[in-house]
Amino acid sequence: MKHYLAILIFLASCSVSRDSFSQGLHTSSSRAVKLYTEGMNHYDYNEISKAEAFFKEALSIDSSFYEVHMILGELYTKTRNYSEAAKSYSAAVNIDSTSYRPVFFSLANAEMMIGDYANALIHYKTYLKSKGGSEKNRKIALKNLTNCEFAVEAVKNPVSFNPVNIGSNINTADDEYWPSITADGQTLMFTRQVYSDYYPSGMASSQEDFYVSFLNDTGWGQAVNAGEPLNTRSNEGAQTLSSNGNYMFFTACERSGGLGSCDIYFSAFKNGKWSVPYNLGWPVNTPAWESTPSISADGTMLFFTSSRQGGKGGKDLWYSIIRNGKWSNPVNPGNNINTDGDEMSPFIHFDGKTLYFASDGLPGMGGFDIFMTRMKEDSTWSEPRNLGYPINTASDETGLVIDANGQKAYFSSKRDNKNGKDIFYFSLDESVRPDPVAYLKGKVTDKETGKLLKADYELINLSSNKVQVKSTTDENGNFLVCLPSGYNYGINVTKSGYLFYSENFMFEGIHSVMEPMVKRINLSPARVGEKMLLSNVFYEVDSWELKPESVEELDNLAELILYNKDIVVEIGGYTDSTGTDQHNLVLSEKRALSVVKYLIGKGISGDRLQHKGYGNTSPIGDNVTIEGRKLNRRTEVKVVARSQ
Repeated sequence: MKHYLAILIFLASCSVSRDSFSQGLHTSSSRAVKLYTEGMNHYDYNEISKAEAFFKEALSIDSSFYEVHMILGELYTKTRNYSEAAKSYSAAVNIDSTSYRPVFFSLANAEMMIGDYANALIHYKTYLKSKGGSEKNRKIALKNLTNCEFAVEAVKNPVSFNPVNIGSNINTADDEYWPSITADGQTLMFTRQVYSDYYPSGMASSQEDFYVSFLNDTGWGQAVNAGEPLNTRSNEGAQTLSSNGNYMFFTACERSGGLGSCDIYFSAFKNGKWSVPYNLGWPVNTPAWESTPSISADGTMLFFTSSRQGGKGGKDLWYSIIRNGKWSNPVNPGNNINTDGDEMSPFIHFDGKTLYFASDGLPGMGGFDIFMTRMKEDSTWSEPRNLGYPINTASDETGLVIDANGQKAYFSSKRDNKNGKDIFYFSLDESVRPDPVAYLKGKVTDKETGKLLKADYELINLSSNKVQVKSTTDENGNFLVCLPSGYNYGINVTKSGYLFYSENFMFEGIHSVMEPMVKRINLSPARVGEKMLLSNVFYEVDSWELKPESVEELDNLAELILYNKDIVVEIGGYTDSTGTDQHNLVLSEKRALSVVKYLIGKGISGDRLQHKGYGNTSPIGDNVTIEGRKLNRRTEVKVVARSQ
C-alpha cells in the first residue's frame, strides 16, 4: 500500500496537464489535489493532526477523492482510531473496489479491531479471493478468518458473567494492568504506567511502577505507590504475590546486572518492608525476554513468559521447579498451550493445576484472549478453553488472576479509549472455576517448654502419593498453606535435635484463609524415653508388607536417625483387637521388623535398631468404632538408648 501511495504522490508532484493528472488520481479538482499533497507532506513528517486537517479539507471539496480516503484509513490505523479507519477504508471501497484489492485486508483488520466481526469476515474472504497481496498478509487473513468465525458465534452466545470496572480508587486515566491478589483477598497489587512529572525532570516520558490497594468496609482503598526498593526509575511490573503475601516475583527491565532486556526478580516482605530485589539468574533468566511470572501456592513451581530459543512461537509459556534452593531448567508445556503466536500472563491457581493465560495464537476475539487449561494426572494439559465474550473482546485481555475461593477474577482490558487499560473483575462461572481449595494453619512448639520453633514441614497427598507442599515455617513457628479440598493428607514436621511429628487427616469442607483448619504441633526432643508416632506408615490389610505411600515418612525417619548418630531406637508395632491375641502379636512384630529392614536398606546399622510387637496390648482408642481401631493400628518409634 505504501508503494502505491508513493506512486500517487509522485504523480501529484509532476508538471502535467489537469486532464492527464486526473487520470492518475480519483479527482478532477486541482484544489483538492493541492490539499492532499500538502497533507502528505505533513504526514511524512509525522505531523498527524495537521495532515488529518488537510485531508479532511480535501474531502470537503471532493468527497469521492479515493486516495484521501485511503490515506486517512492508514492515518487512523496508525493512531489506533480503528472506528474511523474502518469508515475511511469503507468509503474508498465504495468509490472504487478494484483499483487496490489489498484494501479489503486493511478494512477487515480495522473492522475486527472494533468488534465488527461479521463485516470483517466478509472482507477477509474478499481479500483472500483476490489475486496479489503478500504471503504474510494472506497468512494473517486466514488466521483472522478463523478468529472472526469464532467471534461471531461467541457474540451470539455470550457467557453469563460480565466484567465490572474495579473503580476510581485503582483505575485512572493512565494504564493499570497485571493485578495480583493475596490469598486472604485483602491486598491487591498492580502495575501502573506513570509519567515523568512523578520523577525528576529528564527521565523517560513514562514508565511502570507497582501500586497497592487494601480492602476495607467500603471496597478497595485508594491505591498508593509501593515505593522503594521495589519501584525505581526504570520499568518494573507484572508481579505475582505468594499466597500469604510474604514474597513476590516480578519483572524488571534494563537493570544493572540483568541477563536480558527484561528479567524476573524476587523480593521478600519482612519487618514491614520489601527486601532489595535480586535477579533469579540462569536458567530462569536468559539473554532473551522473560516476564509475567506466576508462582504456585506451594512456592515450588514458577510459570513465566519467555522469548527464548526452543519455543513454539514468538513468546511462549514456560515453567521451572525449585529443588534444593535451585530452579530447574524451564520446561515448555507444549503445543496444547503454546502456538506460533504469543502466549503470556500465566496464572496458576492455588489448586496447583488450573492455569489461566493470554494468547493471540488460539482462536479468539482478536488480539490477546484469556484461556483456561488444567493439568492432567500425566502432567499434560487439557485443550485450552476460551473464557468467551464479553470477558474477551476485540481488545487485549491479559493478566487474569483469581481469588483463593475460585469465584472472583480480576484482569485488565482497554474498553474505553479515554481511560486506557483498566482493571476489571467478574464472578467466575462454575464451568471455568478452579478446583476447591482450603487453608491449613500450623504452629510448631517445643512439647516441654512451649517455645516457638522454626521447623521444616511437608504435606503429602496420600491419594496420589505426591508431596503437595514442602517448606519452612516462619520464625514464630507458623505456616499457612492452601490445599485442594477432599483428599487425605499426611503431614511431617522436622527440626534438628527433635523427633519429627507426623499425622494423617482428611481435609474436607471449606476452610478460608481467615478461618483455616488449625494444627498445633508439639515436637519432642530426641532423647531417651521420648516417643513419636509414625502416622503415615501403612501396611497392606492383615499383612506386614509396606504400602508405597509409607516411603516418604520412612525416609524422614532414616534421615533423623542418620543425623542423630548416637541414638538407638525401638520400632514398636501395634494392632487392634480384631483376630486372636497370638495372631496380632505376630503381625505387629513382623510389621515392626519390616520397618527395621527398610531402615537398614537406607544405610542404618542394625545395632542402632530394635523392634518389638505389642499386639493389641496397649490401645490408645476403643476397639469398637472404626476410628478407635484405626488409632490402635499404629507404628511407634522410641529412643531407648544413646550408643557408646
